[in-house]
Amino acid sequence: MRRRLLLLTGATTALVLAALLVPLTLLTRSHAADRATAEATARAQWVAATAGPVLAGGARGVTDVEQTMQSVNGPGLPRTSLILMDGTVVGAPARVTDAVRLARTGRAFTYEPPDGGRMVLVPVHGAPEGTAVVQVALAERQLYAGVLTSWLVLAGIGAGLVLLGLVLADRLGARLVGATRALAGTAVRLAAGDLKARAKPAGPPELRLVGDELNRLAARIEQLLAAERENAADLAHRLRTPMAALRLDAETLRDPAEAERIAASVASLEHGVDEVIRRARRPLSDSEPTADLSAITRDRTAFWLPLAEDQDRAVEVDTPPGPLPVPVPRDELAAALDALIGNVLDHTPHGTPFRVAVRSRGDAAELLIQDDGPGFPASDTTERGISGAGSTGLGLDIVRRTAQESGGTFTVQSAPGARVTLTFPSNTG
Repeated sequence: MRRRLLLLTGATTALVLAALLVPLTLLTRSHAADRATAEATARAQWVAATAGPVLAGGARGVTDVEQTMQSVNGPGLPRTSLILMDGTVVGAPARVTDAVRLARTGRAFTYEPPDGGRMVLVPVHGAPEGTAVVQVALAERQLYAGVLTSWLVLAGIGAGLVLLGLVLADRLGARLVGATRALAGTAVRLAAGDLKARAKPAGPPELRLVGDELNRLAARIEQLLAAERENAADLAHRLRTPMAALRLDAETLRDPAEAERIAASVASLEHGVDEVIRRARRPLSDSEPTADLSAITRDRTAFWLPLAEDQDRAVEVDTPPGPLPVPVPRDELAAALDALIGNVLDHTPHGTPFRVAVRSRGDAAELLIQDDGPGFPASDTTERGISGAGSTGLGLDIVRRTAQESGGTFTVQSAPGARVTLTFPSNTG
């Protein structure tokens, strides 16, 4: 944008200056020629007024005229000649041309010869032999003396004006680009989840209006998300009453072991509900920026291992020994792993083995969940709300969003078995 503004300003200024300076240069050339012609005419008239009475004195007068002509033919001056009636030339060499013969009739005039320059002819009356003619010859360099200097001055003024216009356009462009980049930076921060980001309106009124509207939009989004999270917390809180009733029912069971097992399950469920409430009411900016993919994978696999053993499943866990941080909050990464392992346990026959593997691949971390079951159904199970096994259809969508919101990828394969691969940007660097 800044470069385009500079190009537009430079082109516009150059066109305007060309429209003004081209006629002005022609005018200076014409003015220089007119000035030189006027000076030559005044010189010729002075010589004619001086030589006329002197020539009336005969031979002595011719000698005096020669001295006068020598004085007006100095270095750098126009060539001045006095052409007598008999063809004698006093002063600078000259020829008797048709223009000279016309001037002998008593006419003073100016003309431009074919070889360039300009001639000024003035008749001299009073000579005994007849009318003499004073001829002043102007060469091209004398006729247009000073024109080049004037053109250089005009060119310098034009270049200065173009440069001044470019400087002003650059300052204006810097202001516009700076204000636009600031708005873009605020939008990027909002897109990254920083709902506290606000723009400082600057620049022209239109950009300030955009900044105000962007701030209003960010505030509205923050309000809507806060209301949604509070609604989620309220819905989770409503589960406390049926869970309390379930716990009381478990305490009335006659079998102490069964009662203890059910009570432990209810306590685990209550812990999960409490975690949902805390997470819903926690500000987004307080979320953990990173989590150890290896440690969480080992932890969640160990959590599900007793149930896998009850279902006679062989579980293979392959994780690197060291930490492998990824830019995903810990609870979201754990929820994604629970969804993937829970899908294997719920939707494959008992005894089906599965494998959980974590690998570091340069600047990315990869999580693989693979089983030897029948695979995914023909429908698109990754679409939210669609399930081929009668469930809610939210599990794989939660996993997909967890990976993609961190800048990673999510892929599924169904032959043979089911294979889900997640990649996350690695924070090891």
